[in-house]
Amino acid sequence: MLSLLRARRGATRVAFWRVIDWPLLGAAVLLSAFGLVTMYSFSDANAYFDHQLLWLAISLVIFLGASMADYRFLRQTVPVVALYGAVVAALLVVLVIGHVSNGAQSWFRLGTVAIQPADFTMLVLVIVLAKYFARRHIDIAQFRHVLISGLYAFIPFALIVLQPDLGSGIILASIWLGMVLVSGISKKHLFIVLAIGLVAALGMWQYGLHDYQKQRVLTFLHPLSDIQGSGYNAYQAVIAIGSGGLTGKGIGYGTQSKLKFLPEYQTDFIFAAFAEEWGLIGVLLMFALYGIIIWRVLALAYRGGSNFETLFAVGLACLFTSHFIVHVGINLGLLPVTGTTVPFMSYGGSHLVMEYLGLGMLMGMRRYARVTRPESIKEEFVPAPVL
Repeated sequence: MLSLLRARRGATRVAFWRVIDWPLLGAAVLLSAFGLVTMYSFSDANAYFDHQLLWLAISLVIFLGASMADYRFLRQTVPVVALYGAVVAALLVVLVIGHVSNGAQSWFRLGTVAIQPADFTMLVLVIVLAKYFARRHIDIAQFRHVLISGLYAFIPFALIVLQPDLGSGIILASIWLGMVLVSGISKKHLFIVLAIGLVAALGMWQYGLHDYQKQRVLTFLHPLSDIQGSGYNAYQAVIAIGSGGLTGKGIGYGTQSKLKFLPEYQTDFIFAAFAEEWGLIGVLLMFALYGIIIWRVLALAYRGGSNFETLFAVGLACLFTSHFIVHVGINLGLLPVTGTTVPFMSYGGSHLVMEYLGLGMLMGMRRYARVTRPESIKEEFVPAPVL
């Protein structure tokens, strides 16, 4: 009987080596390699390169370990609540005793290692929202579910903005909005959500943002008003990207980064540093690799073993997509500077571990993915006639 039920559900278990989505993993590793090459060419002592190479090795080990696990336990309430409580507690603690860097109190410093809880909060929020909407996808038309899910996102959002880390806060809000839209929110409720978001943004402008953050927004609206001050970073990024031309200046010959005109080239502006060296051709290749990642993640969402696995994959796609759009938009001068990394490429261990952990969890979920099209199993949810 158990085997019959498994067959009807379209779930199957596959060998470990077949669990891995090799195009997805290959695209992610190649992007990480692009980041390493960029860091190597601009670092005299290669400290960024050496540290990031170690973090990449650790992340790949975590990816493989995560690929072996069974995540159906996350369909239960207790472990998900525990994860959510853990990241909220970590965000509270970091506000009290966290390490301050570049004006933000966002890290735990453990010797030479710095851990940023906000990165793991993004992945946990995906899990929480996937769990919440998986059980309520039919009732999502009730506005209270939109509000409750919004509260789950707002608590860590507020704690992260207080650090202050507006970039990570924007990513959290994007994850929530993307998953709400996929879950089937009505147009009326969508307009209400947008109105609430507008009111919240005005409130943040008045009471939540620091003066330098406001100045960044004003500089974005008037790009040439303060090139030597708040607009310097964005201006240098645009120069670096434009000077790359079609084929780039060549690896190690990016003058804006090499001569330190472009700040934070290994993190917040690594796209600009990469574009200067590789040119438009390299940028198009990078875009194609991100396209492969999003495509494969959504393809796995289509085959999810249940609503939870499908929504988890959709949330992961929202996480990567919002990170990519915000980072590239900032580097191109299309968005205000908020200080965000780009997945798999930027320097930093916390976000790299989180990203490969998310992919590893997705591979683990492939073990019991559907082998039939979702349309073919709709009959499972239709009550059998009473004889």
